[in-house]
Amino acid sequence: MSIKTAVRTVKLFIDGEYVESSHLQTFEVKNPATQEIIAIVHEASKEDVNRACLAARRAFEEGPWRTMSLKKRCDKIRRMAEIIMERREEFARLEALDVGKPFHAAYDVEIPRSANNLKFFADFIEQHEAEAYPVDEQYLNYTRYEPVGVAGLITPWNLPFMLTTWKLGPALATGNTVVIKPAELTPLTVSLIGEIANEAGIPKGVINVVQGFGPNSAGEFITQHPEVDMITFTGETTTGKAIMKEAANSLKRVAFELGGKAANIVFEDADLDKAIPTSIQAAFLNAGQVCLAGSRILVQRSIMEEFISRFKAAAEELVVGDPQDLSTKMGPLVGEEHYQKVISYLEIAKQENAQLITGGKRPELAEYLKNGYYLEPTIYVQEDPKTRLCQEEIFGPIVTIVPFDTEEEALQIANDTQYGLNGVIWTENLKRAHRVAHSVRAGTIWVNCWFVRDLRAPFGGFKKSGIGREGGKHSLEFFTEAKNICIALT
Repeated sequence: MSIKTAVRTVKLFIDGEYVESSHLQTFEVKNPATQEIIAIVHEASKEDVNRACLAARRAFEEGPWRTMSLKKRCDKIRRMAEIIMERREEFARLEALDVGKPFHAAYDVEIPRSANNLKFFADFIEQHEAEAYPVDEQYLNYTRYEPVGVAGLITPWNLPFMLTTWKLGPALATGNTVVIKPAELTPLTVSLIGEIANEAGIPKGVINVVQGFGPNSAGEFITQHPEVDMITFTGETTTGKAIMKEAANSLKRVAFELGGKAANIVFEDADLDKAIPTSIQAAFLNAGQVCLAGSRILVQRSIMEEFISRFKAAAEELVVGDPQDLSTKMGPLVGEEHYQKVISYLEIAKQENAQLITGGKRPELAEYLKNGYYLEPTIYVQEDPKTRLCQEEIFGPIVTIVPFDTEEEALQIANDTQYGLNGVIWTENLKRAHRVAHSVRAGTIWVNCWFVRDLRAPFGGFKKSGIGREGGKHSLEFFTEAKNICIALT
């Protein structure tokens, strides 16, 4: 049975200290599995955000962070990574509590990956080469990569800690200072970054964390602030448009990773022993609340019957329940508003004559979970790929299987969407794998796998799935100004 969780107080972290909001305005955060209140969060006022941005500017211009030796700066970032791993279980418990994801997913994958994000970028930036271009033995051009200034990091609720460190790592390693705005639904783990920074010896003002919402709150205040030089945002496409519009007024540079509606293409020669379990993971990891979710499964008609039978059986074996229980494979959706949005697609599916294969209702769970935002893993078959069910990002445990006959038809369906974040291809035909991977218009294509990441590789989306790329040298380029220096040698 559930053990009632103590209600935490979450403050703002500004200029090296935890402080209350200047207007003492707070909001509640609830456990999505039970609707119990788990935190009272101080909402940053415009004055608070201004103090955070000014602290970041002062730390950039006057403090030792930007001018510190690269090795010393990266050593401090690596120490942050070590502290995260020392507190691994604590962070995993909080992430499971806050988001509603299974504890083992946070403990086994997300918290280690969060630490590795920091360590990777510290190592990568420290070892990165600069260019030198001799000209006729008379001149030498060489390149310096210098920090831009103050970065606004606006991060999402589905992978809050991991995606914050994904942005924080390169921002810090390249010498910038930051103001972080976590998602209002999931502030707990990100709020502790201040503790980690202080213990690691990060100078005051280098890292600031302000809590709040988007419009007319912390998110908008950061985007509008004249001391913020750049915004990196992961989240929903509509919000990205609003941020871009505001950022244009002061010519802030922006990097966006936005929505997705990935095609998971299963050809008739696919190894279903691998494709089925991986497609289950791609559909239902984090209750489908993943921008990379393989929520459109395109299956060659000749294997439709076998695929549906095996996929349905695998989905029905997923244990839905308490995120803190080690047997749980899928937890609740993150909150009331999002839950209502996701379940609205059950009615849309009926209106569009989609065939329900399994799910589509609330699971039978223990009494203490009766108020949680739960939905069974839900599978539809839809012949028409232009329906809302197939075109819109649902961001929940609802997956649509669409049949196709030929490779050309699969490509047409896969590319017929406003999104282009990622795609998955299942085939044992090497030529087809390359051919289709080249033709799907998306930023990341996985062949016979999913969610495999090399942090050196570019990550981002085509079309309305984003602007710019993150990872390796792409993060370096976003968070720095490239300066050419030309020296006369004669």
